[in-house]
Amino acid sequence: MGAWPLLANAQSAAWPGKPVHLVVPFPPGGTTDFVTRLIGTELAKTLGQPVVIDNKPGAGTVIGVDFVAKSPPDGGNFVTVANSFCANQTLVKKLPYDTTKDLRPVALMGMSEHVLATHPSSGLKTLADLRAAAKAKPGVLSYASFGNGTSAHLSGELLKQQMGIDLVHVPYKGQGPALTDLLGGQVTLMFGNWPEFRSHVQAGKLVALGMATKQRSVYAPDIPTLAEQGVPVESNSWNGLLAPAATPDAVVQRMNVEVNRALASPTVTAAFEKGGIASLSGTPAQFADFIRSEITKYAEVIRKGNITLDV
Repeated sequence: MGAWPLLANAQSAAWPGKPVHLVVPFPPGGTTDFVTRLIGTELAKTLGQPVVIDNKPGAGTVIGVDFVAKSPPDGGNFVTVANSFCANQTLVKKLPYDTTKDLRPVALMGMSEHVLATHPSSGLKTLADLRAAAKAKPGVLSYASFGNGTSAHLSGELLKQQMGIDLVHVPYKGQGPALTDLLGGQVTLMFGNWPEFRSHVQAGKLVALGMATKQRSVYAPDIPTLAEQGVPVESNSWNGLLAPAATPDAVVQRMNVEVNRALASPTVTAAFEKGGIASLSGTPAQFADFIRSEITKYAEVIRKGNITLDV
């Protein structure tokens, strides 16, 4: 025990003395992967070491998160997590790591607002239309998601609970294939990232029933919120960086400073604005508070919906 503080201080002073790995527990190409690679490029400039992006998808992000949770706490490995990290605390029966004890928050990074959209052939234009249609045909209308336990899944469940309607959940392996089927009319509804849905809504290929935001979105000011229509469902896709729990404070604080610096860089700012991604800079303590609130939010939805997931 007595030697550990000295070792930690020595590691902190020399950090980073080797390449830094950012683990993405999703396949390449998604929003979290995009944000991580964007931030990683900037981090390499300020940390003075290569920043390597390692995609370790699988088991609803559990594989990648577990890898970092069990990694040496020397600042060599971090993991970018999203909403599913908080949902898995309640959703997964036997997690191989402890969400709040085996990892420590470093920095929030970005957030994409969600829109609830439908195919034009559904004839739906508002939540009132959805309620009427779902009541007339319970268990017939469907909603797609990025996969079981994702924000799109749990937001759809919350919508069902708040509206008192019966919808069929259709999970996909990512937003891409789900969006493809929504565009083809194979599913009725979907919560999805506004950046990827924007062009389809503007082209009339999809109908926006509402933005899942507290106030009207600066990215889509003409679209009413779900809350304006009496159903206060908020939904988004966020991402942030975690480290193994025993990572020295000095390393965590340095990484937090550099991530916030990267978020403020002209390159990242321009890419975020173009992609409709909001910057979520802040302290490790603020990220920790955010995680606790997200765990509580998702736990209520999961328990009420009696949703479970084995990995």
